[in-house]
Amino acid sequence: MRVRVATTALGITAAFLAVPACSTSTKPNAAPSARTGSPADTFHKVAMLSSAALETRLLDESDLGSGYLRKPERPTQHDDVTVVGCPALNELGGDAATGGTLTFPRKAKTAFTYGGSSSEISEELYSDSANKLSGGIDRIFDAMTGCPSYQVVAGGTPIDMTSQKLLAPQGLGDEQWGQLLTFSAGGQSIVVKQTAIRDGSLLLIVSGSPALVDRHLDKALAKATAAN
Repeated sequence: MRVRVATTALGITAAFLAVPACSTSTKPNAAPSARTGSPADTFHKVAMLSSAALETRLLDESDLGSGYLRKPERPTQHDDVTVVGCPALNELGGDAATGGTLTFPRKAKTAFTYGGSSSEISEELYSDSANKLSGGIDRIFDAMTGCPSYQVVAGGTPIDMTSQKLLAPQGLGDEQWGQLLTFSAGGQSIVVKQTAIRDGSLLLIVSGSPALVDRHLDKALAKATAAN
């Protein structure tokens, strides 16, 4: 059960982010966003990158150091997913949460285990217009952090969730988002930290064990934006 919980934690988190962006307007009395930074539409356009170009900007074992092993990419699963206790996520279509990536066509992703343990770190890169990237990720983070606790039933397995908004590192990119998620199932729990940074037409998402995310976030952003 422990391995399944760990795998589900990263998979479902990314899958929720697969919902297409809709309206990004802010209501007058809306709750504060998990986002920090400036609105996307205040920045000039930057050339978008192909998926092949994004692949070259992902972290690899030589960037991470010893003890990291790349996880083989798993086939896309299509288990039924139901969200209980969080209407905002239901409205976003949580029942489709098995894709594992955002729906932007230009994308690349990788994941690693560390030290032969259950500690994991994953990286995702996307490229699109600044407004589309900002609107899509902002809406999902707001929905997830707006529900302190809820339950996800994936493939018949109930997973208890708690979410907490985090202040993302300042001064990185144009906009930042952060959250801490706890997944509990079968008497086991795993904590996943997720940080997203938009830099122009590039979106970086780093997820996994909090210590590993903190250790490699700057390095991931530097490599992703080195040629911008």
